[in-house]
Amino acid sequence: MILQLAASPADLMAARMQMALSLGWHIIVACLGVGMPAVTLLAEWRGHRTGDVHYRLLARRWARALGVLFAVGAVSGTILSFEMGLLWPGLMGVYGELIGLPFSLEGIAFFIEAIFLGVYLYAWDRLPPRAHLLSGLPIVLAGVASAFFVVSANAWMQRPSGFAVEGGRVVDARPWEAMFNPATPALTVHMILAAFMVSGFLMASVYAVAMLRGRRDRYHRLGLLLPLSVAAIVTPVQIGVGDWAAHRVAANQPVKLAAMEGVFTTARAVPLHLGGIAVDGELKYALEIPYGLSLLAHWNPNAKIIGLDETPPADWPPVNIVHWAFQIMVGLGLALLLLSIWLALAWRRRRDLPRSRWFLRGTAASGVAAVAALEAGWVVTEVGRQPWIAFGVLRTAQAVNPVPGLVYGFALVTAVYVVLTVATVYVLRRLARDVPVPVAPQEPDVTGFKVV
Repeated sequence: MILQLAASPADLMAARMQMALSLGWHIIVACLGVGMPAVTLLAEWRGHRTGDVHYRLLARRWARALGVLFAVGAVSGTILSFEMGLLWPGLMGVYGELIGLPFSLEGIAFFIEAIFLGVYLYAWDRLPPRAHLLSGLPIVLAGVASAFFVVSANAWMQRPSGFAVEGGRVVDARPWEAMFNPATPALTVHMILAAFMVSGFLMASVYAVAMLRGRRDRYHRLGLLLPLSVAAIVTPVQIGVGDWAAHRVAANQPVKLAAMEGVFTTARAVPLHLGGIAVDGELKYALEIPYGLSLLAHWNPNAKIIGLDETPPADWPPVNIVHWAFQIMVGLGLALLLLSIWLALAWRRRRDLPRSRWFLRGTAASGVAAVAALEAGWVVTEVGRQPWIAFGVLRTAQAVNPVPGLVYGFALVTAVYVVLTVATVYVLRRLARDVPVPVAPQEPDVTGFKVV
């Protein structure tokens, strides 16, 4: 190995837990930063096209929330950038020249997003309607670009490429090849679509709760329908992309696939497992769909699936965690697909939302479900790579900072995120309960509209 570092098991676990907390928190806000601007622009465009004040009101309110989320996302993103260097010097010190390129490009995209978000937020009615709408497009493009660059760096950790090693040092570094490694296409597309799903379902869930409480006016109906329609369109596409991503895992990380499905022995015609617990080298209590895994992984019911028995036990990821995270992700994804189909069928028949309160209950729960599916998917991606921080190249234990006391840093960062969470929720709730838009002379079209 290139670098040998030693840290206590407690400090290693603290570093991993701190990174998990930071990533798990930031990814929710980052997803809203990718998908929410597009939904906001769609509402503004519909408002200009139809003249409906409800669309313009929704766009203005969502823009205010977007400003808050961008600010807290900048804080959590800054924490992550420091953590990469402070917690994992074995990775950044050796391979930083490879994965530094996408992080640098992400910084450029972030500044573009910040500049145009400022224009968008403070130029209501100071710009012509079309110019203001166009000023929001760079926000959407920069948000998608940021997601692509960051996830491409993570994809390199799944499938390291673009370098050679001589004498314990990286030579012949090819950063562009590293960024566009074989894992990049599937992972980046999967993440960007997940961002639109999370944004759409979360935004719709807020209005579903309000409608369950009796607020059935047009404002709340559109507030539910618009983001939910975006999420409903993306969901079946995401399931197809997820299948593509699983095929890439089967080709590039067979040990991760084996952990995802609890396959301990290499075999052909392997069934798909639903549920089950890994005990003593065997997956017990699972329901089996004959030939299912071989068919899904290789489009061949008799295809060979490599089991964990072909990998040394020291290189196994924690099977139960990865397996159940994968089960949760797939199960919730299918539930969201059913909700999307329900909406599509009702709209096709009556051009209206389903009238059942169960639909509103399902939509109200869909935001939490989408976030849970997102987090479960990242558990599969990250924990399924263990014990490697760069798969097959560098172990996590060798990359961690050897300085003692990382447990105290984890405690401090946890406290920071508790404060950040409370503050974010408080501000967003105040925005939801406040007047729809700030009272200002340049906003005469909506300030007189009362939201009940």
